[in-house]
Amino acid sequence: MVMVAVPTLLALLGLATTASSTALTTLLSPSERLCFYADVDKAGEKIGFYFAVQSGGSFDIDFEVKDPNDKVLLDGQRERQGDYVLTANTVGEYTFCFENDMSTLTDKLVDFDIMVESEPRREAPAKPGQLAEQTSALEENIFRLNSLLMSIKRTQKYFHTRENRGFSTVKSTQSRLFWYAVFETLGVITMAMLQVYVLQTFFTKTARRYRV
Repeated sequence: MVMVAVPTLLALLGLATTASSTALTTLLSPSERLCFYADVDKAGEKIGFYFAVQSGGSFDIDFEVKDPNDKVLLDGQRERQGDYVLTANTVGEYTFCFENDMSTLTDKLVDFDIMVESEPRREAPAKPGQLAEQTSALEENIFRLNSLLMSIKRTQKYFHTRENRGFSTVKSTQSRLFWYAVFETLGVITMAMLQVYVLQTFFTKTARRYRV
C-alpha cells in the first residue's frame, strides 16, 4: 500500500489545479458589444475560454479574443458555443469580447468561462524516506483525475446549455401558440359578426321588398 504524507498530497493537488477562473453569465442587448479581461502574469500560461449562448434568437453570437498587443487570436461570427485553449506568449491583459450586432430586436444570454492556468511542474516535493516511484505514481493519478474532472465539467456545461436552449424553444413555442389562438379566436368572432350583418341586411331588404 502506498503511503504519502498529507502535505505532499496537498502540494500535488495544488500542482494539478493552479488556476484562476471566472465563470459569468451576461445579457447582451441588440447591437451591443461587451468585453471582459484576464491578466496573464508570465508567458507560457494556458488560457481556457468557453462560451455558450443560452437564449435569444438563433442562439448565436459574434466573439473576438485579443492579446495585450491588440492582435486577434480568435474570432468567430454567429457561433453558438466554443471551447478553446490558448497559450499566452505575451504578458499582460487579454481581451474577450462578445457582440450582438446581427440582432436588432433580440437579447442574447451568454454563459462563459475564462480560466488562466499555469503549467504544472512535473517534479513533486518529496520528503526523506519516500520513494520517488510512489510520488510519481500518485502525481500521475492526480493529473488523470484532474483531466476527468475537467471532462465532467465540460459535459455538465453542455447539458446545461441544451437544457436552457430547450426551455427557451418551448417558451417561444408556447408564446406563438398563444397568439395564434388569440388571432384565430378574433378571426372567428369577426367572421361571425360579418355573417350576422350580411344576413340581417339581406332579410331587411327582403322584408322591405315584400311590403312594397
